[in-house]
Amino acid sequence: MTLVLVTRPRPEADSTAAAVAALGHRALVEPLLDIRLLPLPGLELDGLQGVVATSVNGVRALAGATDVRSLPLYAVGGKTAAMARDAGFASVVEGGGDAASLAGLLARTLDPRAGPLLHVSGADVAADLGALLAPAGIGVRRVVGYQAVAAGRLSPDVQLALAEGRIGAALFFSPRTARTFASLCTIEGVSAACAGLTALCLSQAVADGLAGLGWGAVRVAERPTQEALLALLPPA
Repeated sequence: MTLVLVTRPRPEADSTAAAVAALGHRALVEPLLDIRLLPLPGLELDGLQGVVATSVNGVRALAGATDVRSLPLYAVGGKTAAMARDAGFASVVEGGGDAASLAGLLARTLDPRAGPLLHVSGADVAADLGALLAPAGIGVRRVVGYQAVAAGRLSPDVQLALAEGRIGAALFFSPRTARTFASLCTIEGVSAACAGLTALCLSQAVADGLAGLGWGAVRVAERPTQEALLALLPPA
C-alpha cells in the first residue's frame, strides 16, 4: 500500500482520492489550487456555432452564467464532457483529452463560415485555442470564467509526511499545479524529500513543471486521463 499525494483542486481531488483508495492505496489530499468562479454578466451567445470547455470548471462557469443549453459544446475530454451532459447541454462532443487534440477535431469538423466559438476558460491556460485554430480560419472568443489561486504553503501534515518519507507517489494533473508544488517544496525546505517519491504526471507538460526537483522517478501517463495516470501506481 502506497501513500499517494493528490494535488488537484477540490471537488475533483476527492473523487481522485476515492479512486486511489479503490486501488488499495491511501490518499493524502492537498489541493494546491483553489478554483474561484467569476461572474460573466451579459454573456453574448448570438452568432456562435458552439462553445468550448477545456476543463470541468469551464463548464461550471458557463452553466452558471446562462440557461442556454442548445449550442453544441465541445469538451476537451471525458470528464469535461460528462460534466457538460450533467449540466444539461444537449449536444456534447468529446475531444481526445488535451487542447491540441480538441483543436484538431474542431479544425477537421467545423466550417469557419458558421461563426466563431466561445471558449470559457480559466485566467491561465496551458494552450491558446485561438492560435491553434487560426490556421483553419476558425475564430475563437475567449472569456475568463474562473481563476485558480495557488496555495501559499504546504500544509503541516504534508510537510511532516514528506520529511518522514511516508509519501510514495504524487499525482499531478496540470502544469501550474506542478510548478506550485515545486515552488512550495523549495520555500518550505523539503525539496530533498522528493528523492524518495515518484511523480506521476498527466502529460509531459506537467512533468516539465517539476523540473529542478530531484525525484526518485517521474512517469507520464500514456493518455491524458485519470485512469491512465492511476495505472502508473504500483500494485497495492
